[in-house]
Amino acid sequence: MAPDAPERDWSAAEAEIMEATYRALLEHGYAGLSISRIAAELGKSKAAIYYHYDAKDDLLAAFLEFAVDRFEETVATETGDEPTADLEHVVEKLLPLRPDEEQRQLQAVLVGLRSQAVTNEVFREQFTRIDDRLAATIREIVERGIDEGAFRDVDPSRVAEHILATVNGAMYARATTDRGSAAAATRVSVASYVDSELRRDP
Repeated sequence: MAPDAPERDWSAAEAEIMEATYRALLEHGYAGLSISRIAAELGKSKAAIYYHYDAKDDLLAAFLEFAVDRFEETVATETGDEPTADLEHVVEKLLPLRPDEEQRQLQAVLVGLRSQAVTNEVFREQFTRIDDRLAATIREIVERGIDEGAFRDVDPSRVAEHILATVNGAMYARATTDRGSAAAATRVSVASYVDSELRRDP
């Protein structure tokens, strides 16, 4: 996890609201989301949500932070001591080759929320933080690989931005088009890029 982006300390009540928001988003999408529907998933009154969040957009901004915290937790617990494998693992988490229905729905939800960032400053700030944190996660793996001699001496920030931009583009294509082979082709392209840009010659 990026040292300049510490994980938020979520209370039990906040975590319950975030999980309810997640379920409501999967079922109704951004357009159909309401505080009433989140409260129904939560099994409590709307007042229980408004106690923590002033409006739906405030709640969704918090949800985006919650989602990236959970992603980083997964990466932190599932990566090991092999930078190449760790990098492949992060790409797989961001762009799974065979996503199940829930993963597809979640990616569609996130793409829908990101589209709001064009005009919504709160969402824009949060997606900026998300991309900064994801780029930092990739950059730190590359830096570790360079330090350990597994990778060539490259610019870690440039590599991280390239990988993140490539994966994000494929994720948006998957969520907004019927180009089913695009994600697999992107994964092959990223693997080839890592081989040519990072791996040391044997």
